[in-house]
Amino acid sequence: MQGDLLVIYTDGGSRGNPGPSATGFVVGGISYGKYIGTTTNNDAEYQAIIMALAKARELLGKAKAKQTRLEVRMDSELACRQLNHEYRLNDATIQKHFIAIWNAMLDFREVKFVHVRREFNKDADAAANRALDEAGY
Repeated sequence: MQGDLLVIYTDGGSRGNPGPSATGFVVGGISYGKYIGTTTNNDAEYQAIIMALAKARELLGKAKAKQTRLEVRMDSELACRQLNHEYRLNDATIQKHFIAIWNAMLDFREVKFVHVRREFNKDADAAANRALDEAGY
């Protein structure tokens, strides 16, 4: 965390599309991953963002979160562009995730979504793959 800026990395992965899926995210330098069952890659990407925002709020606490700017970095260009209002949301599940993210954003001073190349998102990717491996996939 730099001043009042917290950088978060997120990734969702599916082995098959749809297939066994997991989320991975890095908040405060700590990696988290969770197996989420069978879903699509895009759904997993969104679930990773939702979980990362919840973890950031939990770690910061309500008062500190309200003062904190977040930069959520992801290698999913589709999710990033959808969250930045550049692409439409046609899938009902993704629309629900979008609303959940938008509501979670109210807990923070500012939330910015940034697309990064895969090589800059290795820790979040590794956390998602570790969760899939641990689940036996």
